[in-house]
Amino acid sequence: MGNVQLIFKKEDIVPEQMRGKTAVVFDVLFATSTITAALADGASSVMPVYDQAQAREKARTFNEPYVLAGEEQGRTIEGFHHPLRTFLNPIVKGRHLILSTTNGTVAVNRSSQADHLYTSSLLNNREMANHLIENHSNETIVIVCSGTSGHFTMEDFYGAGSLISYLVEKGSFTLSDAAQTALLFYNGLSASPFEVLRSSKIGRILLQLGMDEKEIKFVAQEGVLHTISKFDPATRQIKEVVK
Repeated sequence: MGNVQLIFKKEDIVPEQMRGKTAVVFDVLFATSTITAALADGASSVMPVYDQAQAREKARTFNEPYVLAGEEQGRTIEGFHHPLRTFLNPIVKGRHLILSTTNGTVAVNRSSQADHLYTSSLLNNREMANHLIENHSNETIVIVCSGTSGHFTMEDFYGAGSLISYLVEKGSFTLSDAAQTALLFYNGLSASPFEVLRSSKIGRILLQLGMDEKEIKFVAQEGVLHTISKFDPATRQIKEVVK
């Protein structure tokens, strides 16, 4: 029987304490949703970086075809592509996506000492749960909610609850109090995933900044993609797991 733990925000990650564990990072709006979609759309890999300076340095020294995309505090970084599926889908196939975001890519890097590190989203949670049950069912699984600027975010907690619901549906796990609370939150809501994401603080801010609702509607779809995205510590790239 495995254990499922939950971290509420990236600032709570103690990097060295991730060793020996399997970690799954969530940034539903939008980094890990973007990663899932980019790999499903044929990106060679996603390269998560801490900030735009590291992204520019990575692009300067990288010798394979790439796309540079990123945001800071919800605004597209100057000279970068907008980091949403609508903008990346036409250009990402066969290229490496160098991605810089305010929260999600930072959470991935802070979790990178885990023995196994994945990113997930509502889009691929069902497939991710199946993969974890098949490959890590007797391990400690740490679900990492990225949060934002030191604060808990509802959409990541909801995404975590979604994954946990699929895990306990088919597998046998002992849940920490935080993980159990995420499951109860997810199961207890009558609102649709889209309504949850749209009503979250980040969702409201992004809509106020002019984002089209269709972006939130897309990432609110549960189980529509079958991508398993795993971080490779040797290359610092997130790649699709070949089944």
